Amino acid sequence: MLKKILLALGIVLVLQSLFVVCLVSALQILAPRSMPFGVTGASPVVDAVTSKVSLERVTYTDEAAVRKAIDQSKLYGAYLPLTAGDKLIVVPAKSFFGQVELEAAFKAAAKEAGRPLSVQTVKPLPQRDRLGGVAGLLMLPALIGGYLAAVLLQKTTTTAAAPWRVAMLVGYSAVGALATDLIAGPGIGAFSNDRFWPLLPCLFYVTVAVSLAAAALQRLVGALGTLLVVMLFIIVGGASSGGSGLSLLPDYWQHIGAVLPPQNAITLIRNVLYFDGNNITTPCIVLAVYTLVGGAVVSLLGWRPARARGKASDNGIALGDAAPPAHQPGPSSRTMLVRALIALVLAGIMQCLFTANYMTSGHSPVASDLPVGVTGTSPVLTAAQRNISIKVHTYKDETDAKSAIDRGRIYGAFIPGPSSNTLLVVPSLSDVAPLDLADNFEKASKRLGQPLTVHQYAPHRLAKKDPFGLVVSLMMVPLFIGGYISSTMLRTATGTSAGPWRVGILVAYSVIAALVLDLIVCYWLQGIPAGKFWITWPILALVMAAVACVTALLQKLLGAAGTLVTVIVVVLFGNPSSGGANGVPYLPRFWQDIGPFLPPRNAYILLRNTLYFDGHETTLALVVLLLYLIIPAAVLSFLGWFRTPRLPVTPQTEVEAAAVTVPVGALP
Repeated sequence: MLKKILLALGIVLVLQSLFVVCLVSALQILAPRSMPFGVTGASPVVDAVTSKVSLERVTYTDEAAVRKAIDQSKLYGAYLPLTAGDKLIVVPAKSFFGQVELEAAFKAAAKEAGRPLSVQTVKPLPQRDRLGGVAGLLMLPALIGGYLAAVLLQKTTTTAAAPWRVAMLVGYSAVGALATDLIAGPGIGAFSNDRFWPLLPCLFYVTVAVSLAAAALQRLVGALGTLLVVMLFIIVGGASSGGSGLSLLPDYWQHIGAVLPPQNAITLIRNVLYFDGNNITTPCIVLAVYTLVGGAVVSLLGWRPARARGKASDNGIALGDAAPPAHQPGPSSRTMLVRALIALVLAGIMQCLFTANYMTSGHSPVASDLPVGVTGTSPVLTAAQRNISIKVHTYKDETDAKSAIDRGRIYGAFIPGPSSNTLLVVPSLSDVAPLDLADNFEKASKRLGQPLTVHQYAPHRLAKKDPFGLVVSLMMVPLFIGGYISSTMLRTATGTSAGPWRVGILVAYSVIAALVLDLIVCYWLQGIPAGKFWITWPILALVMAAVACVTALLQKLLGAAGTLVTVIVVVLFGNPSSGGANGVPYLPRFWQDIGPFLPPRNAYILLRNTLYFDGHETTLALVVLLLYLIIPAAVLSFLGWFRTPRLPVTPQTEVEAAAVTVPVGALP
């Protein structure tokens, strides 16, 4: 028994560690790497930028050639040296954060070189997708829906290959794509109506490629095929998808993602959304290979005689779909069909929830009542408020305003002066608010002819390799997944959800796993300040233990369905309502209101404010997480000491349940 427990939890720790390594290393530094950039001639400004920023210069004859390349989705921007003054062209539809990086770098270099510079935006993002996240948010439900359809169909029909399996997955992919398209487009308004029909085949293509590839891997390697799909498509593929911009990923992640569905899915969707379907040949070919090879494997092996499959299984080959013994008749065709339909309906519900929840919470992050401090009246403040929703907090002077920032209460401060105004922005509190505040206050100051100086201010600097404050948000999903999968795998290893020792094992695992993740992120990836190592460890352990105990209690009461309930609460509602790196004011009102009652937002606030705001404003978050830990742990321990009805636990069911819970939410 002990060996089984150690093996099961060891597997979870490996997967959890891999997840953290992939996500953090891929996304912690959103900086240009080998970024395709057009030029029409030599310039000292371009030379100065390329000495600091990794740009792949592509020379064009004139501006018309540059614009043609941009229309074909080949460039992130371009620099045109002109006699009267240079021009920088940026392409936010290619990457919003790429635009931010290019503008900052070239403006600074042009100022230093004494060259006049104008910035022109080509392919601007619409307000409904102001940060360019819709492509990733469309990819997510298509990826998850295809994966879940294959897993649940295999689970309920006990076969990964059958003559009708390909047809059912293709049919599901068509319905799932239509549902996602309807919810995201006409339902939520994440993209314009004229993109509905062009996007429909893209979403179908992604869903069917993932579902057939997952079914093929399940057929070839049995139950381990599900975990292999998770590792390739969710953990590695998700990290290398390039949702924020492909060329912002490290070079090795760009190359890894090129052969996996997620990156090709985002490229396909983005180019259909904003580049008229140009430059989609490669993603179409890659997805076609997954579709055709997966379909061929499932179809060909599905037609093998049942006797041959049964013989292979008897010889020790883990195929996962051996025919039932002769004395044990299998379910009727009608029963199999009903089970299959139920499985696909469940997958469809989950896909629709992923679409609706993540799209409504994240497709257009716009600040609502953003807390900002002021130390006096100014027409600049009034003008800035016309374009951004600010909740003004008045302070007597700059020192008082900085004290409020030190406590994590305001996202910035405007200090009017007799000859010049000052705007303080807080990068450790939000990755978007500093950009929005600076942009709106600078425009207002320019219109009114008043000078403005913008300064970054925070009580503690962000970690060396976390310049945008993303690492805390990136760590959350692996923590939640480690919590509920550890409970599921423990149930599988022991064959029961009862036992007074269960809580102790889950807490012990959380402590050990938290130490490992802390070591990885703090010292290896340098995404957490080294001086915060010891205080980070117990927080990570608390988050994991709380989720694990909630899952264990639900499993005790509901069986394997308890894991699914945890996923719905934590991943489908908790994660979208956390606020993440953007900040709670950037959530729609519904998501702002439910977040305080769920673990993700409280976990994020507790860790972020402990790292960068000396633990201020963390009391409520700590109390909520402790309640999620103590109450389920107490109830579970109480039930464990008494004889209560035990729901049946089968290893196959629990392994599949654990795999089903791995899908994650949108990444920053």
